[in-house]
Amino acid sequence: MSDHQRTIGELGDRWYAVQTRPHQENRAIFHLGEQGFRSFCPRLRRTVRHARKTTQVLAPLFPGYFFVPLDLTRDRWRSVNGTRGVVRLVMNGERPSPMPPGIVAALKARTNSDGSINWLPSLEVGGSVRIADGPFVELVGTLEHLGPDGRVRVLLTLLGRPVNVSLYHESLMPVA
Repeated sequence: MSDHQRTIGELGDRWYAVQTRPHQENRAIFHLGEQGFRSFCPRLRRTVRHARKTTQVLAPLFPGYFFVPLDLTRDRWRSVNGTRGVVRLVMNGERPSPMPPGIVAALKARTNSDGSINWLPSLEVGGSVRIADGPFVELVGTLEHLGPDGRVRVLLTLLGRPVNVSLYHESLMPVA
């Protein structure tokens, strides 16, 4: 990528979604980087249990997808489709389909230095939240309390009864 293209990319190229082969986001990002393309893959901190061990990993917010900024008049965007790990750019007919303006910028604004998304500014007590990690993954509840230490309390309905669950705020996503 030339300096001119890099400057334009930093000034606000449109962002496009790239579909990857299963679990190959990192491979695709690496190989696109080798070709001079920048990318952005928002991630969530997730707990993984294996062989009685629990570890925290950064997993893609949108499994199988990430974003690249492109200027379709200057960049060799067709080479993205031939990159290892990539299935294709998300297309609209014969041309890549751009992301709506502001979506990627909003995600980038919520990204921590470690690459994980921080939903805390958009979480409100009394609001609906989806649990993104742990034994209650994908359940929707009501945020009851935001603690200063990063702990939150969520009210879930389990087996027809309300149950308070204490979690870290990284485990939650706001429900739109």
